[in-house]
Amino acid sequence: MQTFSDPETLAETILRDVGKRIVLAMPLGLGKPCHVANALFARAAADPSIELRIFTALTLEKPHAKSELERRFMAPVAERLMGGYPELAYVKALRANALPPNIEVNEFFFLAGRWLNNPAAQQSYISANYTHAFRYVLERGVNVIGQLVARRNNRFSLSCNTDITVDLLKARKAGAAKFVVAGQVNSALPFMPGEGDLPESEFDYLLESRETDFPLFAPPKEPLSLSDYAAGLHVARLIPDGGTLQIGIGKEGDATVQSLILRQTKNDVFRDAVARLAPEAQKEPFHEDAPFTRGLYGCTEMFVDGFLALMDAQILKREVNGAVLHGGFFLGPNAFYERLRAMPAEKLEKLQMVAVSFTNQLYGDEAARAKARAGARFVNSTMMATLLGAAVSDQLEDGRVVSGVGGQYNFVEQAFALPDARSILTVKSTRRASGRLTSNIRWTYGHETIPRHLRDIVISEYGVADLRGKSDAGVIAAMLNIADSRFQPELLRAAKDAGKLPRNHEIPARFRDNVPEKISAALSPFRGHLPPFPFGSDFTEVEQELLAVLGALEGASPLRLLGAALRGAFSAPRDRASAARLARMGLDKPRNIGDRFYAALLRGAGTELGRS
Repeated sequence: MQTFSDPETLAETILRDVGKRIVLAMPLGLGKPCHVANALFARAAADPSIELRIFTALTLEKPHAKSELERRFMAPVAERLMGGYPELAYVKALRANALPPNIEVNEFFFLAGRWLNNPAAQQSYISANYTHAFRYVLERGVNVIGQLVARRNNRFSLSCNTDITVDLLKARKAGAAKFVVAGQVNSALPFMPGEGDLPESEFDYLLESRETDFPLFAPPKEPLSLSDYAAGLHVARLIPDGGTLQIGIGKEGDATVQSLILRQTKNDVFRDAVARLAPEAQKEPFHEDAPFTRGLYGCTEMFVDGFLALMDAQILKREVNGAVLHGGFFLGPNAFYERLRAMPAEKLEKLQMVAVSFTNQLYGDEAARAKARAGARFVNSTMMATLLGAAVSDQLEDGRVVSGVGGQYNFVEQAFALPDARSILTVKSTRRASGRLTSNIRWTYGHETIPRHLRDIVISEYGVADLRGKSDAGVIAAMLNIADSRFQPELLRAAKDAGKLPRNHEIPARFRDNVPEKISAALSPFRGHLPPFPFGSDFTEVEQELLAVLGALEGASPLRLLGAALRGAFSAPRDRASAARLARMGLDKPRNIGDRFYAALLRGAGTELGRS
């Protein structure tokens, strides 16, 4: 292994040893060796005779504001939490539509929504299940793997990204691939146990210096609403004791974790909340509301910080091969990384990082994996669902990719392969854009990620639709019951017009009041148990207030925005809390008419929320 302190010298050495055609594979998310990638990019950008092909996924970058208010809010947050994270040069070039012709970037998963309007990224996207990305890397002739690593003496940990790299290293050892491995040491990266704990002999080059060390990318958590918790409570009542759990990142996963903790630690509160939210729940199959005695085992491609909260609550405690969790990659807030770094070795050993070929599928040792994954519940989110049970999770019907398939299809397929497993897809019943409210439960849609023949359980804030094995008419009826009531009549009419529902079918009365006020009435008494940030927040108190105010303005129509601004200009009180929010947004001393408008808008929206 050759060690370098300078990334440019490392890049020159790779070009000397490998040649001028570089096929660079890097893990998704956190595990990218930014300085290695940037040095290779710089050499290729300066020399057209060098051919650089980059294969990766989920390239992390600081958030891009869609409005002036978003910019004022997010810029200080991004600088505080992600300011030290190196910008990847290929991202900057893609954003500017300035990628040199001798450089190609292929991703199989996007940061959600970030590349919707970038033709170059859209055209070079590769649609792949997470478990299939490994073979695509091999088929493209990968000759350089770059990976961020943690160091402990003469051993190195793949840490946050064992996902595909572990299997690539096995392929090299078996003679099925020939490549060099360039590791970049990061002092903030936790040294994780599992398949990614490697000797130095696995690495050909190592970049390590104070100048190339950097803080980890740490996205802040979003606040949870009562609507988010409604879906989380529905999920939590479907998880059996002694079972297996997979969840993903985001509000849906956090709401599920907090609901499970409530079920475990304040069981009477949990049952009361579920009873108020879904009075019919006790009669439904798979209903679970008792505390956990045997506990859960986590088998998940993404190891989110919520699993640590489940561990603390004595829920994540069922062991498989000495571990309570097997995960393929992780990404989270700074507090998550800090806990992993400080965790006692005997406790950390229970959290094993493995390849996604283990977590996301059963192939290889089917009998043992099936036995270990008893009572599995694979919980993922989707953007839209159709009345016939198909799910739309990765792209729009015009072909533009929002994110990617990732492991979602893997887990849905796995749920049907295991004898007692279920796939659970959560969907928000509606969304608002440009002042227009639309339903996320559609009659039909021009694209689907999960086909309707793999329909299983779909959950919205309004309830649980158990679709497995039902007829088309039964599926449609169940999906109508969890749709927002403002859209039920037109959805019902579409199904009847297509001859898929009897003309005399009616939605039961108890499901015809599926409106936000129903959720608020049911769960408002439990706000103390359902906090916006159950696992802490990197936002200040003022920023948390601003999130609520800005959330109220998101997707508002121009008329509503004007009304809020007029209310803020002429009638809103100007108290200390309002002044603090304006100061945080740099609007306490307006310099022009634009500043005065935004200041009035914030005051007006704060008044509407009772935060002035």
